[in-house]
Amino acid sequence: MNNEEIQRLGKELVDTLSLRTSPVAVHLVQENEELPVGIPRIGENTRHCQMVDSVRRKGSQFYAVLEDHMCKGGAAVMGLSEMGEKLKTGEVYYHLNHFGSMDAAKSTMEKVPRVPPHSVKAVVYSPLEKTTFKPDVILIITNPKQVMELSQALLHKEGGRVNASFAGKQSVCADGVAYPYLSGEAGVTVGCSGSRKYTEIKEDEMIISIPVDMLPGLVASAKTMFSN
Repeated sequence: MNNEEIQRLGKELVDTLSLRTSPVAVHLVQENEELPVGIPRIGENTRHCQMVDSVRRKGSQFYAVLEDHMCKGGAAVMGLSEMGEKLKTGEVYYHLNHFGSMDAAKSTMEKVPRVPPHSVKAVVYSPLEKTTFKPDVILIITNPKQVMELSQALLHKEGGRVNASFAGKQSVCADGVAYPYLSGEAGVTVGCSGSRKYTEIKEDEMIISIPVDMLPGLVASAKTMFSN
């Protein structure tokens, strides 16, 4: 797929399902890879989930390096750095009273999807219908009915199941980006305390994300199933 095709598919997806905000294209820039031309650096220190939320609502396009990520846990699961020891062991969440024991916290954190540390030097973000680069992953934040429709469209041609693997922790970064990037599968997640606190993701919204190679089939099936 070239950029024009990706943009067209993004617009068709928005129009077909009447999505209220844009799907977000995300590309993990490898250490040996050049940054996409003509895309500015974000210019502020903020969280990955806030970046995704800004892109989907405001239509901005930018890249961010490790220093731009306020949430180092989010940066770590996307391969920009090592995960901090207190987060890796679950100590952070244990002291927030998210778990009844350190063992429960550690067991959960060991299962969080993580791109290999220091394999990524930047993350690029764009509304799907405006993207000028080939994304790795597409995140769609929308209501449960539309997540259902997107899931149905993913299975329309070949059937199967959509996997939902989440713990209410690191949802927009680990579940939304690292999981489909590493597994090659679509994923559904419900948000996390951080993304619910720091973004405008609404109480009645959740997240579905797909590897970019699934986009053409998803859009074709959605048009077949849901176009008026």
